[in-house]
Amino acid sequence: MKFRIKTLHVFLIIVASLWHPLHGEAERREELLGEFPAPEARQGVAVDSDHLYVISNFEIGKYDKTTHARVATWKCPEGDPLIHLNAGIVIDGRLYCAHSNYPEVPMTSSVEVWDAATLEHIESHSFGIGRGSLTWIDRKDGHWYACFAHYGNRAAEPNRDPSWTRLVKFDTQWQELESWVFPPSIIQEFGEYSSSGGTFGPDGRLYITGHDHKKLYVMEFPSAGSVLLHKGHIDIAAEGQAFAFDPSSSWKLYSIVKRERKVIVSQLVRRN
Repeated sequence: MKFRIKTLHVFLIIVASLWHPLHGEAERREELLGEFPAPEARQGVAVDSDHLYVISNFEIGKYDKTTHARVATWKCPEGDPLIHLNAGIVIDGRLYCAHSNYPEVPMTSSVEVWDAATLEHIESHSFGIGRGSLTWIDRKDGHWYACFAHYGNRAAEPNRDPSWTRLVKFDTQWQELESWVFPPSIIQEFGEYSSSGGTFGPDGRLYITGHDHKKLYVMEFPSAGSVLLHKGHIDIAAEGQAFAFDPSSSWKLYSIVKRERKVIVSQLVRRN
């Protein structure tokens, strides 16, 4: 009898491990709330309590969060000096944007900073070459997290592909502390591209997007080793690119559809 109970216990453990939602949908789903056109909707969107910041390669549009009216713009002459802005995040009245020289090689990266109130460019931190193309940043528990992408297309560096993409943890002075890579299941989703957006969600877990799949991937940090854990995904209307959770409205999501130049407003709700 004891042998049968032990055998059943082992069987249940095996079944539980096979059920792991590696490629399945997460416990939340997207409900669309609305959308609006924004010509800057090429790379992503950032959000604070009152405004949205829609990001293009070298242009930013500031929109009223309620009326969706554009209230300010910032534009850099093409390629002088900014080439390819990526995801953004607003912290303490500052808009931080990831920037790279994509698709040029060798890859260079920097963090560019604007005064969110005026859209005046006020600061820059350069990473130079060596890590990859910076695509998104976030801050959690006093540390910066930054994703440095690698590609399998015309922007690939010699002997590099998307599997070299890594998430780096920095201190407040941008000194590297540790880093992680993405698992094969996520690398497969990236295709020839990489992670275009990422941020910590209201539940503290990490959420990322790829370049063009309509999926928001749910990630967790491993208890050991260097490979992030892929816990599932949420089907979304956006086709990859960078996104933002509304800090003043839990699980409200802003994302973009690049090919249609529009911002999507949605809510992630629990499944019934």
